[in-house]
Amino acid sequence: MEVLIGGGSLAAAAVSSQLRQPELPEGCTKPNRTLQLHAVELPRDPATNQIRLGYGLRPDAASYPGPTIEMVEGECLAITLHNHVPAATLAQLRTDPEHPLGVSLHVHGVKYTQLSDGTVHSQSFVPPGESRTYTWFAKTRDKKSGSQGTAGYWWYHDHVVGGPHGTQGLGAGLFGGVVVRRPGDPKPDRTYVTAFGDRQTINLRRGDATDTCDQQNPQPGPTCLVARQGEKVEFIVIGIGNDMHTFHLHGHSWADTRTGLVDNNGVLADSIPIIDNKTLGPGDSFGFQVTAGDSVGPGHWMLHCHMQFHSDAGMSTMVHVLDETGAMMPGHEQGHHPAAQPASTGGDGHQHN
Repeated sequence: MEVLIGGGSLAAAAVSSQLRQPELPEGCTKPNRTLQLHAVELPRDPATNQIRLGYGLRPDAASYPGPTIEMVEGECLAITLHNHVPAATLAQLRTDPEHPLGVSLHVHGVKYTQLSDGTVHSQSFVPPGESRTYTWFAKTRDKKSGSQGTAGYWWYHDHVVGGPHGTQGLGAGLFGGVVVRRPGDPKPDRTYVTAFGDRQTINLRRGDATDTCDQQNPQPGPTCLVARQGEKVEFIVIGIGNDMHTFHLHGHSWADTRTGLVDNNGVLADSIPIIDNKTLGPGDSFGFQVTAGDSVGPGHWMLHCHMQFHSDAGMSTMVHVLDETGAMMPGHEQGHHPAAQPASTGGDGHQHN
């Protein structure tokens, strides 16, 4: 009989109970791939002096959002999380002096046991200087049993820093995208994560900080969304924090399906809407692929929240579509953001400018 780990009177038995928990989700007999993930402290936000944390495949490659993790249905993935964040930093972020210090890895969409839940009540977090392995299983679709499978666009995040829901960890930067594909799904040339959050932020930034692309040598990353004309570009869209948003991409549209594409036979049913704007709530995620510059050509295509006061406050960036030679079109150097007050993204406040 499996013993569940709970809070209250069961908390004292958590460690011994863990030994009686299943380590692998049903259907995963052995992980067939491993991954090393590192949680580190990053330089503070220059505008707000706010603590910034990030995940990375190497300690020196950590960022926010963290690396996108890709899986294929049927795959079992073991991720070892190494906590390099100083205890003193974690202590500054906690809201209760009795709350334990540590970071965790909690994922949406895929299957895992409670030992990989990444929560305080299950004791599945990583104290400073330690490591822990989490196991994720991308369960396959099974028409006989009715299992819907796990293919889709999801995300992962901390669930421990600051308090039992990881609010301060999310606000500091501990989150990233997850893609679960089915065999045969088309692969993109580039994938970008855009997390829409509180204080009118995209990836915890707003105003000019959302777009740092260099006119002469644009380097793809969280603050430089760039692609060559004709490339297949995938977006993973995440809602973090407390606010509602509407994600809008100029010049491009997609099918409102699991992948953003029509099925492989190219038949587009009238029941499938084609959209370029989609509502996004806290904790929501979706994704899609587009062909960069399809019918519209190279240029600077705005990506923003279509709640007007959000975009007016700086919740806007650009997708830069380069021409076929890889050159950026003129106009980027002119700027595109309004003057916005510094964003403070940690915690629970709202700002309505």
